Amino acid sequence: MADAYFTCRKNVLLEKSTSTQVEAIFAAARGRAVPEEQEALLQQQLEEGTENLPASESASSAGKVSDTLSSDWLEGSELLMTSLSDLSSAPEVTQCAGQQLTELHALASSELQDHTVTELKKLPAKEPVAIAGSAPWAAVVPQTDHQTAGCATIDVKGPNEDPAVLAWSLAHDAETVSTEPPAWPIPDMVQFCPLPAEVPYHEILWREWEDLSVQPCVLEQVSKNTPLFEFRVMSYNILAQDLVEQGLDLYVHCHPDILNWNYRFPNLLQEIQHWDPDVLCLQEVQENHYWEQLEPTLKEMGFACFYKRRTGTKTDGCAVCYKHSRFQLISLSPIEFFRPGLDVLNRDNVGLVLLLQPLLPEGLELKAASPLCIANTHVLFNPHRGDIKLAQMALLLAEIDKIAKTTEGSYYPVILCGDLNSVPDSPLYKFIRNGELSYHGMPAWKVSGQEDYSQQFCSRKLLAPLWPSSLGVTDSCQYVTLCQPKKPDRRKYSRDFLLQFRFCDVACERPPQLVFLEGVTDAKPERVGIVASAREHANSALTTVLNTASFSFFPWSSGVIQHGLNLTSVYSHFLPQRGRPEVTTMPMGLGITVDYIFYSAEPVKNGNRGGRRLYRDGALKLLGRLSLLSEDVLLLANGLPNPFCSSDHLCLLASFGLELSS
Repeated sequence: MADAYFTCRKNVLLEKSTSTQVEAIFAAARGRAVPEEQEALLQQQLEEGTENLPASESASSAGKVSDTLSSDWLEGSELLMTSLSDLSSAPEVTQCAGQQLTELHALASSELQDHTVTELKKLPAKEPVAIAGSAPWAAVVPQTDHQTAGCATIDVKGPNEDPAVLAWSLAHDAETVSTEPPAWPIPDMVQFCPLPAEVPYHEILWREWEDLSVQPCVLEQVSKNTPLFEFRVMSYNILAQDLVEQGLDLYVHCHPDILNWNYRFPNLLQEIQHWDPDVLCLQEVQENHYWEQLEPTLKEMGFACFYKRRTGTKTDGCAVCYKHSRFQLISLSPIEFFRPGLDVLNRDNVGLVLLLQPLLPEGLELKAASPLCIANTHVLFNPHRGDIKLAQMALLLAEIDKIAKTTEGSYYPVILCGDLNSVPDSPLYKFIRNGELSYHGMPAWKVSGQEDYSQQFCSRKLLAPLWPSSLGVTDSCQYVTLCQPKKPDRRKYSRDFLLQFRFCDVACERPPQLVFLEGVTDAKPERVGIVASAREHANSALTTVLNTASFSFFPWSSGVIQHGLNLTSVYSHFLPQRGRPEVTTMPMGLGITVDYIFYSAEPVKNGNRGGRRLYRDGALKLLGRLSLLSEDVLLLANGLPNPFCSSDHLCLLASFGLELSS
């Protein structure tokens, strides 16, 4: 009964209510007001709800308020039927009214059954409202073509249904017949009628699927009958519950109930179920929630899962999951960015890099697919420490370079997902996309572009080299080859053996093949004293170096870092139809983009527009993406999280096609 009531109440909330009404309904349900408070609340809602109804309907509705039920079970039944009544008043779901009436018979108690059945039988028959398009409430069924489509109608009390999933399946362009919201007069119930101007959450937050398969590069492949291995990738910062409780001041706009993990987890899970990704990259995954809930559930959905917790005392981390029916693991590389003793790498962020082999379906056994490199990370948030952000990204790119490089020196296709805590066109973003960044002298806060600290004095500046050579990473974001393989018969010389030759006369003789240059390579210089002095200084310097217990060579750095992965973003970061920038999160009510999916592409020759490198799809083709929202739209839904979106980030979703070869 509790589960059924909860689902129905959320249906009403998501379908018709604004954030203000949501809080009122939650408070009324949780507070369990005394009979006097309940009577006043019901009377107030009745007056508000009947203002927009004809006089006859207002009188009819007013006469339906009866005495408050006393027992908890009866109160739960009352609230359940109230939620179902309110749900039915929406035009989209009136065609399910007959089915809901049948379900109410089963949910009612033996004490109320006779009375309820008698009253329900008196109800006039409802005419269903015709809706163009697919069924308004659709079950989530994995789509082979990865397109959202309407499915069979389902009942309200199904164990796995949730309004988040049901709302995703609504046809956005469905046209409803203009009609007054019909009243569903259930005895002892009060109708909660929203204002006509209010817009449901799922309509405010509706996200279109953008089909990019009509691009010329994709059509060219289709014309050549080149098969593609199609798959979907989702990147999602799901907001760790520990971080919610540590920063409640960031979520003062949210009702406490929608911040509860028991509310958020089903919504997050069903959003994943609906979009049905083949590869899932998650950030801010709390460790105990991963092992106890997320991993077991995702395994039942056909995913193989890998997790890396942040180092130190942090309780969250990153996870990469893929469907084992579509990919096979070749290699796995967890990355810890923390390096003891290095100020530029003293934070606990982590990453994961996987190399996956696509599994081709039947009919394509004679084809071959290239391995695919998947990387996932969550970069440091601190806007002041751009030096750390750059060093973390360089370390991740070096790991990708090692994992994705082929024996011929090229790279397998790469997909990089994550919360990079940097805005579009920031220096860090440009470094990833353009493959190069000149950082020497740059203020550290400028790297991510999150905040403007130009008015602060003594701000930290980036100096070359950004990290020491002991890290083993070059300015090209590649691991250093420490030594070449030694031949087994090679003679080894000890330090003491070499020291005895530091004053050897043979070392100072002129080689016979040396070209004679007067005053430079003279065999018999005129000023012997100068030569002797130079020889003495050279011997002294050599002795100092050899007597050093440990030393390392710091190659000269130009203050420029680069990489050769050729990555471009799935998203354009701008909504042309709205004339506004895209948003992936809204900290403190300010919408920004910090989440990304980058993928391998081919640079266009001589393609450089305003310092921005131009790309075209190569072996990995972008076929579609889930559109993002703008800040003004999210403000209408009271920001993030809200009852519909249970994280403070929006999920990113892209569909790719990987070329197959013979």
